Amino acid sequence: MYRVVIGVIVCIGLMGMGSIGYSADVAKIGLVDFQKILENSEAGKKAQSEINSKGKELEEDLKKRSIEIEEIKKKFERDAMVISREERDERERDYRIKVGDFKSLQTKYTNNLKELEVKLIDVIKEDVMKIIEAVGKNEGYLLIMEKREAGVLYSPTTIDISDQVIREYNKKKQS
Repeated sequence: MYRVVIGVIVCIGLMGMGSIGYSADVAKIGLVDFQKILENSEAGKKAQSEINSKGKELEEDLKKRSIEIEEIKKKFERDAMVISREERDERERDYRIKVGDFKSLQTKYTNNLKELEVKLIDVIKEDVMKIIEAVGKNEGYLLIMEKREAGVLYSPTTIDISDQVIREYNKKKQS
């Protein structure tokens, strides 16, 4: 009798698990690698090019100013023994002011470049988020996560939809 009761319980349990398995929906999860989108999309390449161009322009200006400051320093060192103490103090003060201005300008340029980068990337992120939302709704994804920001440590490549997002984004930008 004991064996019969256990057998019936096991059978009922197996039938219950079988029906659960058939009724469960498969969760469709996608990953997006935003860094990959920035590197491979047309808008991302254009933004990177603009940032690099502006960076080179600012770097050239700083390099030119650095050369001017170096020339002032060399001239001061050359003339230091033959000029009066007052003139030497005046030139030294001017040199320190120019160095301070240079460092201030360097900080300003760095901040300007970072602001430009944030501005351009934010525009791309906004556009990409709209596309991700549309892809998620149209293709029935339960969840789409950003690969790097979300802390994903493992993911099969079959759920990475970055290439699809890049194609959609490039199509949208061409229109």
